[in-house]
Amino acid sequence: MPALICGSLAFDTITNFPGRFAQQILPEQVHILNVSFLVPTMRREYGGCAGNIAYNLKMLGGEPVVLAAIGSDGRDYLARFESLGIDNSSVRIEPEHYTAQAIIITDADNNQITAFHPGAMAQSHLSPVPARADLAIGIIAPDGREAMLAHAEQLHAAGVPFVFDPGQQLPMFDGTELRHFVEQADWVALNDYEARMLCERMQTDLASLSKLPGLRGVVVTLAADGCDLWQQGRVTRVPGVAASAVLDPTGCGDAFRAGLLFGLERGWPLERCATLGNRLGALKISCRGGQNHRIEASMAGL
Repeated sequence: MPALICGSLAFDTITNFPGRFAQQILPEQVHILNVSFLVPTMRREYGGCAGNIAYNLKMLGGEPVVLAAIGSDGRDYLARFESLGIDNSSVRIEPEHYTAQAIIITDADNNQITAFHPGAMAQSHLSPVPARADLAIGIIAPDGREAMLAHAEQLHAAGVPFVFDPGQQLPMFDGTELRHFVEQADWVALNDYEARMLCERMQTDLASLSKLPGLRGVVVTLAADGCDLWQQGRVTRVPGVAASAVLDPTGCGDAFRAGLLFGLERGWPLERCATLGNRLGALKISCRGGQNHRIEASMAGL
């Protein structure tokens, strides 16, 4: 059954810095920071959290429905979706705006610095969650602030279970707003840094968070170390999967979330869902760009 992917569509301009940020940024001088990185490689990729999640989910054999906004320069993105068989009927076109743009610099340790222009994404709240009885699950991925608030409310009101995945947009929300998101969600997905920030703002810890009524699990990704699953105050570590190569971390978290959604929609135990997510993340990091890796549908069978 279809899964609603609420989030950003963006173009990623990806560059690589052959050195290490830590060697270029002096901690005692950050108040007068003025640095320049020579990036000898550059490429433009299809990206955005919703786009990346939808790509991975479709390659697994899922049925993603994307709820997002693009600008006047995004029609080739829609054409790409159509060629892949991804439902773009809920994608809003904003002719007065550019599609969201992410400019990403990745260093030799796979640390990243990103500048993000929201563009059309800031208008995505103008499109509501579609009134469809066949939606089995949803995800609130990073998007415009108003869109994330509105779409979470609408999914909850429609009785559609969903994953709350605030990502890099988490700092936009205070503790009260984050608690409201969590109270509406069925699962929460974060990386370890985001998990610490969310707990700090909500004045709680992961064990207590996972005990909130209605919450079926909190997933905390740990990069190469896999992920921790928090359920009813107890944590389970799901080991990471060794990648064949480490080339580009862009979109690894989105690949993981696609695996999570694929399994949750099918009623799998959370650990099995996370195992698939870890495999997808390892596959993605071995390929440059967020939507260029190939996934065999048989991977979903584990």
